[in-house]
Amino acid sequence: MSGSPQERALRHVAALSSGGPLDPHMRVTLNFHPDRQVGDRLILLSLADDGLYHSQFITGTSNGGLTAHSGGDRWRWESRIFGGAYDHAPAHDRPVYGALNFRHKPIGAAPRFGSAHFRLTTEALSRATFCYPDSFFEPSAFGVVSRMALIELAEADNPDALDDYIEAQVHGPVRLDRDVEALVLDPSYRGTAVQAAAHRLPCPIEWHDGFRLAIDRLRRYPDYRGQEYVDLAAEIAVDDHLDPRIIGTAAGTGRYDPQALKKVWHCLARFGSPFETS
Repeated sequence: MSGSPQERALRHVAALSSGGPLDPHMRVTLNFHPDRQVGDRLILLSLADDGLYHSQFITGTSNGGLTAHSGGDRWRWESRIFGGAYDHAPAHDRPVYGALNFRHKPIGAAPRFGSAHFRLTTEALSRATFCYPDSFFEPSAFGVVSRMALIELAEADNPDALDDYIEAQVHGPVRLDRDVEALVLDPSYRGTAVQAAAHRLPCPIEWHDGFRLAIDRLRRYPDYRGQEYVDLAAEIAVDDHLDPRIIGTAAGTGRYDPQALKKVWHCLARFGSPFETS
């Protein structure tokens, strides 16, 4: 694929990068919510049928901002970061977004985007580009697998725990049967339709230790995302607790603003992980 948009993007970012090679044992993870719907179907069923993990330019969905359209912020950021490589490329050629799990978190590198994650292979790592901080902030620090100075930069920083990730962009198709080592799920989905759908995917399933948060604990942090989201969390809680399945069930009712539920998820991800201590 010499001269393809993907190769031009990789060359452009490599020229902007510095540092030594990345440890090949590190992995890119793609965090997402496994119980969300695409149309009237679970996202995992759509993934099973398609066999590919698509970018926001294809799906029109995101757990971050919805700006993946011509002239939108995501289009503009990609044009700048990749030297215009994708400006005239079809949507299916564009990269998918994840994060480098340099801290080896069992919950994935960027849980702000979802409780589940796909852990990608070494081969997928070789065709990834990286930036710090998130591309939303229009960063000037970049990396590729052969030139990676971003870990030292990220380790020297002190962001909020949900912002503590090195963004990754994976170029070329992400095939679930070839590029995914495992789908890692929250235990709240054991015995549910999510688990059943996951078994249709052509990759192994693993489980992390889970997100769970008592509403009494959340009440200690009203300023994190706002008191209104603490109140919403209390409204949808089951037995005065939150977990990813509870938030997903609330999302499925259509009764709540998805952006408000996203803020509730941020609270759960920040304070309800066994890997976060403050």
